[in-house]
Amino acid sequence: METKELTPGKFGVNFGLILGGVMLIISIIMYATDMPFKGIQWPVYLYYIAFPLTIIYTISQFKKQNNGLLSLGEAMKTGIVVALISALVYVLYVFIFNYVIDPTYNSKIIDFATEQIAASEAPVETKEAQLKMIEFFSSPTMGSVFWVAMSLFFGLLYSLIGGLVMKRANE
Repeated sequence: METKELTPGKFGVNFGLILGGVMLIISIIMYATDMPFKGIQWPVYLYYIAFPLTIIYTISQFKKQNNGLLSLGEAMKTGIVVALISALVYVLYVFIFNYVIDPTYNSKIIDFATEQIAASEAPVETKEAQLKMIEFFSSPTMGSVFWVAMSLFFGLLYSLIGGLVMKRANE
């Protein structure tokens, strides 16, 4: 009988899919209820809480399945896989959403943001810079690249913290 080797990469995939699903649910709820146009952002904060908790939990479960052993490298690989898979799930959704489900959504967001910025007391130069940033990140491609990069960065950070706290070598 063949024994399957426990690898951080394979272990992190399922949790990455779950975390990506959480982000999809949050995005769908926000879209369906027009929250961005009402200035309601609290559902996104749920993701900011779920992200590190999922990474830390996944690392702890990997350690548990690995007979209580965990190296810093295994922790980091596990967490980065969770972050990457969840980001890729969300990126896939972003492209489907922006090119199939509602191709006009980004222009609506830009129009809404333009109105909000125009009504602000900020100097003209600041308003122009804000609009350029919004237009840049509203592009599905650039927004997705940024999302993956930030997910990997924070995945690395939380994995490092989790790994340093939970690492345990074979004695």
